Amino acid sequence: MSTYVVSDIHGKYDKFIEVLDKINLKEEDTLYVLGDILDRGKHPIKVMLKLMEMKNVICIVGNHELMAIRCMDFIIQKITATSIDKLDKKIYRDFSIWYRNGAKTTIDEFIKLDSKMKFKIIDYMKNFITYEKLYINNKNFLLVHGGLGDFHPDKKIEEYTLDELVWNRVDYDMKYFDNIYLVTGHTPTMLIESNTNPGYIYKANNHIAIDCGACFHGGRLGAICLDTGEEFYSS
Repeated sequence: MSTYVVSDIHGKYDKFIEVLDKINLKEEDTLYVLGDILDRGKHPIKVMLKLMEMKNVICIVGNHELMAIRCMDFIIQKITATSIDKLDKKIYRDFSIWYRNGAKTTIDEFIKLDSKMKFKIIDYMKNFITYEKLYINNKNFLLVHGGLGDFHPDKKIEEYTLDELVWNRVDYDMKYFDNIYLVTGHTPTMLIESNTNPGYIYKANNHIAIDCGACFHGGRLGAICLDTGEEFYSS
């Protein structure tokens, strides 16, 4: 029984399947997905549907799921004069932010689904957890999508806001904890200045950064086994 973590798939279905094949995930294993399943890549909804079929997957919400959830309830409404009249500045703003962050591919696939499946996807995403604490082989791990905004070593994880967990980025040059490994996505590892191996999993100062930039030039999808430290990559 092993625990694996992947993050920021961003609609790269083929890369996700390739990494799954390399992991050779078994029924007794657990795969954590640290958010940002949606947007940018060609098949975000196809990835989501695959995850929904897998019984041993636990998803942590990312900022792209958060943006989508705020807009999808409106997308599934029947457009009428009344619904248009009810549009307010917040909905316009939420759609604008989401679209600027690569929502087109998600919307294109989502609107082709039947109504029942649309609701299933929304319900599935609304049940994503915000963080996970794990104890594996005498090591403590804390899994979040983005980081720990307004960080303080005495601040309990329950005290962080959702935005602080999904939007804020980690200072990878700073060691947050002595006895906890902080596992994050959100920040592509090629953007970590101190990373000498950009585009691959970054480990330093008790940080494990696993967003390897799957949807960017020179990037790939990366995953890690927390039990062994073994790393897996798409081509």
